[in-house]
Amino acid sequence: MGFLDKSTRPNTSHATHQCACFAADPKQEHGKAVEWLCRYLAGTRDKGLVYRFEKNQSFDVYVDADFAGNWDPDESMDDADMARSRTAYVIMYAGCPILWGSRLQTLIALSSTEAEYYALSTATREVIPIMELAKEMQEYGFHVGTTKPKVHCKVFEDNSGALEIATVHKVQPRTKHMNVQFHHFCHHINTGQMTVHPIDTDEQPADMLSKSVPLVKLVKHRQFIMGW
Repeated sequence: MGFLDKSTRPNTSHATHQCACFAADPKQEHGKAVEWLCRYLAGTRDKGLVYRFEKNQSFDVYVDADFAGNWDPDESMDDADMARSRTAYVIMYAGCPILWGSRLQTLIALSSTEAEYYALSTATREVIPIMELAKEMQEYGFHVGTTKPKVHCKVFEDNSGALEIATVHKVQPRTKHMNVQFHHFCHHINTGQMTVHPIDTDEQPADMLSKSVPLVKLVKHRQFIMGW
């Protein structure tokens, strides 16, 4: 399942990672979750990624975060990982997915704003080297599209601070601890190589990588990312 997740099945990323979290001490419900995932894969074994190349598109990065989504008040005192938020992102080039990820954040986010900003930082760390590779290919005469990506970050009313921190780079007493480690992409924003935009919750395709979503949303986001 891990191989499929990383190669052709971003729609199983969240479920695969959730199952892997309990590999050391699995319970009966975890076995049922693996069985369910296997049935889903078996039922869609003829599916994968459908690439439809969009000539006029360059990099698009869709970022999402699930703030402490695994938190359970009954077990939180025994499992510190329940306080960790999840980062999810999809990097697309010319309308085609080239890299995606769904994993728990290494630091404990104290708010949904921090969780979203950490996710934004993680995604940009992945796309910046790819941008630099595209620039180098252009220098060697390869015809590749523009390397200016649009980084879409889901913004709710209570985490609009993530968008503001990313674009205005204000450092306040409550956010100065984020400055050194997570402001690495500021240069790319200041020079116009990267732009950050809000996106409506219902239109956020990375949502299916960050949490369990209703079937209607899964089908919609799967169609956008995977083409089916």
